[in-house]
Amino acid sequence: MRFALYLALLVSLVLMGCSNKPSLQHYFVDHAEKKDFIAFDLSSSILNTDKATLTAEQKEALKSFDKMNVLAFKMDKNNEATYKAESQKVASILKGEPYQELMKIGSGSDGASLQIVGDGKQIDEFVFFAKRKTNGFAVVRILGHDMNPTKIVNLISVLQNSDLNMDQLKPLQSLLH
Repeated sequence: MRFALYLALLVSLVLMGCSNKPSLQHYFVDHAEKKDFIAFDLSSSILNTDKATLTAEQKEALKSFDKMNVLAFKMDKNNEATYKAESQKVASILKGEPYQELMKIGSGSDGASLQIVGDGKQIDEFVFFAKRKTNGFAVVRILGHDMNPTKIVNLISVLQNSDLNMDQLKPLQSLLH
């Protein structure tokens, strides 16, 4: 009898833990292989930095960075309705929990926003969403642990001073042309 009670409790907890609520992670997985989408991941190895020349703050920022996921939709004259629907789906996901909007630039068909997951001191994810009706849209997730705005600024300085491995960025070239 106890076993049945524990089994019922376990099954109910598992079912309650499964959420049908849309998430950015699910959106990436569901759309990575779809027509008109380009998806790729960038690891910290793209930076090709000489760790000896980094400051202590830059090294700390680099340690907090795990990877970057990029999903882009390439706009053309045949997929305008799909562009509109998909960009609205992403915007809707980013308006919900657990995303907190930090900044928004532009409006209407062209614009960009920056969201975070976490509190201001311990950020696990930065999300950059940009769209332009003539090109498409892109969603960039910067994933890490114990990130904060100061570490992101330091990470940007590492990016500026690094010898980027451009081979990992080739998928974006087709979106920009």
